Amino acid sequence: MGRLLLIAGLGIAVFGVLLMVGARLPFLGHLPGDILIRRGGGSLYFPIVTCILLSIVLSIALNLISALLRR
Repeated sequence: MGRLLLIAGLGIAVFGVLLMVGARLPFLGHLPGDILIRRGGGSLYFPIVTCILLSIVLSIALNLISALLRR
């Protein structure tokens, strides 16, 4: 149980660091293909291309980490 809590805590810490660093990247979330709808007094934003790009990058990174840990 202790090991699980430690891994979960480290995962949350890494996620927090990524959120802090991600906010400073000017292009992240404003890529061509992201949908922004502004009508009246509100707006709706769908970062579709950003999500796809992050998914690809994270998939490659996790596959590399998984391959390195299997050795």
